[in-house]
Amino acid sequence: MSEEMDQFVRRPAGRPAVPPDRIVAMALQIVDEEGAEALSMRALAERLGSVTATLYRHFGNRAELVAQVVDHMFGLVELDDRELASASWQWSLTVVAHAMFRALGRHGNAARLLAEQIPVGPNAMALRERCVAFLLKAGFEASLATCAYVTLARHVCGLAIQLNHENGAGGRRNEVPVAALRGVDPARFPAVHSIAEALPVLVEEVFPFGLDPILSGLGDFRDGG
Repeated sequence: MSEEMDQFVRRPAGRPAVPPDRIVAMALQIVDEEGAEALSMRALAERLGSVTATLYRHFGNRAELVAQVVDHMFGLVELDDRELASASWQWSLTVVAHAMFRALGRHGNAARLLAEQIPVGPNAMALRERCVAFLLKAGFEASLATCAYVTLARHVCGLAIQLNHENGAGGRRNEVPVAALRGVDPARFPAVHSIAEALPVLVEEVFPFGLDPILSGLGDFRDGG
């Protein structure tokens, strides 16, 4: 039976409705376990022991469901308002970036859903508002604050995806290119050969290494440097 027909199948009498928060939680579980491409309304209904018609009562299509899953992840970002209230803009953004990285890194497969649409749910908007407010209060012009936030967010999200890949099966796949880099001909690639023994560089190390110069550089832009 096609998914289009399935949505018109009546729910048997007595079958309880599935609350939206359970639907979102199960969708996130599917993505965590099988990847973003595995998330479909049919697969989700099967996991829930339901039918797609039940899901369509809450979500008009897969895109609406994805938006809710993404926003649920942003809701997992934990921040201490008291700590941020008295901090500098650079320290505040550092704290927010690390909190986002931790939350999204735990669901790296789901972080890939960010590529499907710009997150505009209430949790994502609250984080965006907080970060942009830090920048505007620090004297950034609107256009520069926009670019600064986008740069910061993409650094966080991109590495969060890689963190999931590195900690999963991708870590084993990375062994092949690392071995190849370590085995390069030093006569042809002396620079690569000189750093090969330091590989691989873990994502957890790259994240703060890249974050610090990003924030320092933004300060220079603001000051016209």
